[in-house]
Amino acid sequence: MDKALLNVAEEVLRVLKANNLNLATAESCTAGLISMTLCAASEGGANYSSGFVTYDDTAKSIMLGVKPETLSQYTAVSEQAVREMAQGANRVAKTQVALSVSGYAGPEGGEDGTPAGTIWFGWVFGMERAITEVKHFEGDCEEVIRQAAMYSLKRFKSLLF
Repeated sequence: MDKALLNVAEEVLRVLKANNLNLATAESCTAGLISMTLCAASEGGANYSSGFVTYDDTAKSIMLGVKPETLSQYTAVSEQAVREMAQGANRVAKTQVALSVSGYAGPEGGEDGTPAGTIWFGWVFGMERAITEVKHFEGDCEEVIRQAAMYSLKRFKSLLF
């Protein structure tokens, strides 16, 4: 396991514990790497509730309640989709906070011309506060996935303060 990623997960879990918060994750392109890392961390089970790996659009709709019209109008790799993914994870898992990730890790980009390496992130705090960001990462598919997982956790930790 990537030690740097594991260290960030442990930091996130310590902050969650200190603030008595439970986290749910909704992952697409990272395919469960964030969930696996949180579970492998020494603080693992304490404040991590649920992980949803929703790789295709049907899973995003069924498991997380992402609206089909959101997916058809904006695609799964969009601000709208990651917001709905994080809100859905938060709602279904009954947690206080959630994060989501959806993107094109590669080697191909989107049919709409979105380049490989484009990743959208969503973080929700309760049902009222949602933050979304898009980043572009370089490297092969595995490296983009690792960078996306790292960014998601680091940024989430910074947003908790």
